[in-house]
Amino acid sequence: MTSRYYAAMNPIPEDYSDRVYAGVLGKLIGVYLGRPFEGWSYEAISARWGEINCYVHEDQKVPLIVSDDDISGTFTFIRALLDHDSGREISSREIGQTWLNYMAEHKHILSWSGMGRSTEHTAYLRLAAGIEAPESGSIALNGKAVAEEIGAQIFIDGWAMVSPKQPEQAARFAREASLVSHDGEAVHGAVMIAVMESLAFGENDIDLLIDGGLKFIPADSEISRMIADLRRWHREDGDWRVTLNKLRGQWGYERYGTGCPMVSNHAIIILALLYGQGDFDRSMMIVNTSGYDTDCNAGNLGCLLGIRNGLGTFRTGYDWRTPVNDRMVLPSADGHWGMMDAAGMAQILVNIGRKLAGQSPVHPKGGARYNFVLPGSTHGFAPTELCPRATKLEPVDGGLRLRMLVDGLRCDAEVATFLTPDMLNYEEAYWLSSNPALYPGQTLCARVLAAESNAAPMQVRLMVRTYKDGETLELYDSPDWTLAPGEAKNIEWMIPENVPMPVATAGLSVAGPEGSAMVLDSMTWHGVPSLNLTAPPQTGVWWRKMPVWARSFTSLVDHYYGGNTVSFSLMQNRGRGLLHTGSGEWEDYCVSAGINPMLAKEFGIAARVQGLTRYYALLLRAGGKAVLVRMKHQETVLAETDFAWEFRKVVVFRMEVKGIRIRGWIDGREIFDVNDPVDGLTRGGIGFVITEGGIKAQCLSLTP
Repeated sequence: MTSRYYAAMNPIPEDYSDRVYAGVLGKLIGVYLGRPFEGWSYEAISARWGEINCYVHEDQKVPLIVSDDDISGTFTFIRALLDHDSGREISSREIGQTWLNYMAEHKHILSWSGMGRSTEHTAYLRLAAGIEAPESGSIALNGKAVAEEIGAQIFIDGWAMVSPKQPEQAARFAREASLVSHDGEAVHGAVMIAVMESLAFGENDIDLLIDGGLKFIPADSEISRMIADLRRWHREDGDWRVTLNKLRGQWGYERYGTGCPMVSNHAIIILALLYGQGDFDRSMMIVNTSGYDTDCNAGNLGCLLGIRNGLGTFRTGYDWRTPVNDRMVLPSADGHWGMMDAAGMAQILVNIGRKLAGQSPVHPKGGARYNFVLPGSTHGFAPTELCPRATKLEPVDGGLRLRMLVDGLRCDAEVATFLTPDMLNYEEAYWLSSNPALYPGQTLCARVLAAESNAAPMQVRLMVRTYKDGETLELYDSPDWTLAPGEAKNIEWMIPENVPMPVATAGLSVAGPEGSAMVLDSMTWHGVPSLNLTAPPQTGVWWRKMPVWARSFTSLVDHYYGGNTVSFSLMQNRGRGLLHTGSGEWEDYCVSAGINPMLAKEFGIAARVQGLTRYYALLLRAGGKAVLVRMKHQETVLAETDFAWEFRKVVVFRMEVKGIRIRGWIDGREIFDVNDPVDGLTRGGIGFVITEGGIKAQCLSLTP
């Protein structure tokens, strides 16, 4: 039975969106819960807390919401299905290309602990050296110990969530995705998880989920034999701790002698699945208290149970959901996705799944970025510290309600559009980076509804907060609108172009009598702004620790520093480097910059940037050549001509992208005017390109 046939026989479930959202939440909850004691033993966890029944991040003095490879890899590598047209026939080679597009070494997603120690870093180095998947992750090249660690499993949930009730498709996706970096038992473990999650969209029985997964891996594999042992012990023991002790003796880390073996950690997931019997709280307690790679194991199991149980799984027992508040960050070489939320990510996955099943995408409320259509979703909105006691925020059917608790005080709700001060001040194990999602000059839009029960009219205004001095946020408000009780209104505000950058948060503020309420139905923004990106006067010179303004660019170069006199000093030691910012929603615009080449094999500007290997670039090359190129995993030269240039002499570049038409000017002279209809890129950010050398520039400009 082919995957295409199986998809046709299994249409998208009616509750598909809700279950995907529950799966994303379960993944986040599991990772955030297990992260503070990742790698601890059962004995150490038990001695400290007894059992893990709640978040313990405060006890460990760490944030709850952090960047983590389990989250970033899961929701970044799935973008292979957006970047390639292969659909259900996606290959490990194409997924490997996606790795190279969204990761720069030592900067994004992975722990980068070295060749032969980190399976993923080892595979990345193979890919970067031109060794394509699946060879990049093979036992033949990397050895059994490295190739059979846990990473294939921890990144796999997205492939299942786009394959509801389609186990053959989920198994194929999991196998192709795993082979980029892993082999052998690691692939079998990933296939097990993906198939169980796919089946969980329509199957509730735990034993049938496990049986379904086993059908897709070899019966004589270690994963299969380990699961048989666990099921037998589960029947015999009746106590998860007794079974855990047997598990560690027969299938524990000592058997494999590696840092994080797949089989041992997969065993913990199956243990918690069997003894938890679908109860989220009990399953989270077992999978985390058992030790080993707790955030990875809890993340996979949380996603599986979220899909199986639906959103109702978070409405009983401990309140896992409120502290998370839909928040997630996705640092990658495409900074446009840096500030993401659980509801937004769920809707992206749903549309991928619908496309694979031959159905049209859904864009609630006209495609508004924050639409609140998923039950209980908040998209990460929270009260500001400006009014902590005056505001009560609560999700309601299709919106977010702001209720006035104190008469006469402002009541705010905002969402992060860039790295917030608490994120910047926490040293991450996984590099935290993002481009701003919102810029001065764009139009902020919202639909708001005043409660019919309000005793008097309410005032509402839109707001943003931007970095004032690199550490604190400064508030900018729109004019007021007045809404009578029961009135609904669409409001818009173009953020003034003189507002400082980067914009860190956006939201709205309401005022009215105590007890009155306003519902935010949706919020979004649109437009390509006019920007002159240059270091603000107070920046000073930086060498190592970048100021906030500089961190609004995704740095894919070896060295990036600057200051007031020169905003951008970029050096690339080997190969091509890129520095970019902007939005993945920008389509038609003009980008320009004056660049002084200190030493360079090639240099220039980029448009429609979507990562490290997806963009257009207007370049000058050694030997007196000007070229217009399209990078889409591989370079295609769209046009080339002679153009004399000199080191340490400023060259002014200008590139216009409009639909399929791309035009390029150098020093005011138009030298390229081409159409790229065959394989073009339609949207993305702007930036600089430098290959083996150094350049300086004072300003990067954008005009609609």
